[in-house]
Amino acid sequence: MISPHRPDGVVELLQITDTHLFADKDTNLLGIAPWHSCRAVVDAILEDERACGAGRRDLVLATGDLSQDHSAASYRHFTDLMGELAPPVFWLPGNHDDALLMQAELDQAGVSNAKHLLCGHWQILLLDTQIPGETHGALSASQLALLEQAIERYPDHHLLVAVHHQAVPVGCAWLDQHNLRNADDMRAILAGHGASRVVLSGHVHQGFDEVHDGIRYLASPSTCIQFKPLSDDFALDSTAPGWRALSLYPDGRLGTQVWRLPPYAFVPDFSAKGY
Repeated sequence: MISPHRPDGVVELLQITDTHLFADKDTNLLGIAPWHSCRAVVDAILEDERACGAGRRDLVLATGDLSQDHSAASYRHFTDLMGELAPPVFWLPGNHDDALLMQAELDQAGVSNAKHLLCGHWQILLLDTQIPGETHGALSASQLALLEQAIERYPDHHLLVAVHHQAVPVGCAWLDQHNLRNADDMRAILAGHGASRVVLSGHVHQGFDEVHDGIRYLASPSTCIQFKPLSDDFALDSTAPGWRALSLYPDGRLGTQVWRLPPYAFVPDFSAKGY
């Protein structure tokens, strides 16, 4: 159980996603060094907190692709950076992650492996969509069973499901072929839940916010490179690295905003032809 810090019962959280860290802090990914851009994101979050007052966050959700080179050092960089944000961090793997090494390193750093969180009037479920060796994702039968069990056990709690792969098309043909392949199975389960439902993903390196059949689907910027929205072919975007803040209200409403670093703080290599 994570109790909201505010008397109004609102749960405040941040989504950090697709950090793509390397063992070497200066190694770049398509023109941007991911450690340096993630460092800048953490600094910006801390500066915002200092300006607005402490105690604003209850937790951080890290929605996969934390490492780019599958190194132990890259996960240690992640835990060092996230440790500066103070609230507990919860995580799931992306298609680029080494899930076993990731868990070992994060366990050693004291980062919780919890995947089901009760937060006031909400429950948060972190589901693993990784298929080792594949870019696209899928939910195993056991992961779908966890979703069913969470809804059956807490039918009155509003539900936020965090996954790595997008569950609805974002309008980029090259990205949408690498989606959550059995998203229909997840949607069928969510259809039976009477409270608010939100699906939060990473993977697409861009902001996204749409409602389909009463379910709100969100995706968020990476802390490093950004993919150009509505592009059929691979294309990088000039928007800056970012993160998402979310407010979960007791009555099921969700407030959210994407935040970014200043324009041109980190500029990618637009000549890159692939990812």
